[in-house]
Amino acid sequence: MKPPNPKERKKLESLDKLIEEITVDAYGDNEQLWAFRQAFEDDVALPADGFVIGEPVSVIAVDYDGNERRGLTAKCSREDGSEFVVAASEVVLPQASAGSRYIAAYRRWLSLDPYPAETNKPSRRRRQHKVAEDDIDLDKPVELIALTVKQRGARCRLLGSDRIITLRAGRLWKVVPGAIVMVKPGKQWRYGGHPYLSGEIQSTRIDVKALDLVPLGLAEMGMWDPKEEYWGEEDEPIERWAEPIIAHGPRPMFEMEQVLPGEDPDDPFNDPITRSNDLKDAGERAEAIKILMDLCQADLRCLDAHSHLGNFVFDRHPEDAIRHYEVGRCIGELSLGDDFISVLPWGLVDNRPFLRCMHGYGLCLWRLGRFDEVEQIFQQMLWLNPSDNQGVRFLIDEVKTKTAWEDRENK
Repeated sequence: MKPPNPKERKKLESLDKLIEEITVDAYGDNEQLWAFRQAFEDDVALPADGFVIGEPVSVIAVDYDGNERRGLTAKCSREDGSEFVVAASEVVLPQASAGSRYIAAYRRWLSLDPYPAETNKPSRRRRQHKVAEDDIDLDKPVELIALTVKQRGARCRLLGSDRIITLRAGRLWKVVPGAIVMVKPGKQWRYGGHPYLSGEIQSTRIDVKALDLVPLGLAEMGMWDPKEEYWGEEDEPIERWAEPIIAHGPRPMFEMEQVLPGEDPDDPFNDPITRSNDLKDAGERAEAIKILMDLCQADLRCLDAHSHLGNFVFDRHPEDAIRHYEVGRCIGELSLGDDFISVLPWGLVDNRPFLRCMHGYGLCLWRLGRFDEVEQIFQQMLWLNPSDNQGVRFLIDEVKTKTAWEDRENK
């Protein structure tokens, strides 16, 4: 078995601490199972949306009847209202929820993998929870998270839940996957078993922290040392942008997790992004965009989908492209925190989607004349990737002198 990396080890240590807290006064399996049952009752809000073998259910209660062999059980309800009971260890709850952490602790107590692979990687084929009639009050504004946007509708998730609904509204061209949309509801209905909502879009905003996403993982990849980098010929002066980077000395190096639903690990040259690019080059823009939108619906953390969606409208509509890039950049920054001073080299390929989002965002800021923000983004990019494979070092002086994008292009 592959040993856990430092991030995984930290998660396991956190689970061990939780298990100790739950079972501190319990002796033997029977008492510890009762302790877990009580912990679920005290700390996990039920009912809650979940999955059992990929099927959407509502988890009504977690119980223990004294049968040590059976252990904890979960009472669940299907969409048709029928109820059934399964082992609690088979239930999957939203990754960012307290319930998911308690399920993981219970699985670890059972000597099972607390985070089985199928629960960590959302499936594009897995059915989703649907918005019920009483989830939305038609007399009040409702906030929806856009997952995929088409001309006639947007597949959305109800903010604060995992429930899905299709929005029919005007001004959808201003909405990007990952944006939060404030809607004045009109009519709610179902067609073909799927819920729909019509209404008027009152506002949109980008607030990635409110999306309740699990941050992308960061894998430690050793130390980056400026002494091992090329900074020009010996007789040439060090460029000013590089001086503080070199002076800081060695820093830890990381590779960001890349989420790419539908990727074939056995065929790295046939992934959804490549297929989308091929369709774009062939003039099939609608099909190319659909692939990218489907990736966002499967997992909003697919940063490459956001960057390539931005690329589609960058030339003509930077005010629209910037929102795609911003969502991707902000999702990536969830993993970095406020005090990240390490390196994300371009040479570690899974860092590239995040760096592409940053680059596109910076160029849009420039085109929109937001020079102070551009400079800050470009400085951050140089700090994260000092080898600067994207050529930011050749642009930053023009940004500092507030050279307009159009003037630069006409030189």
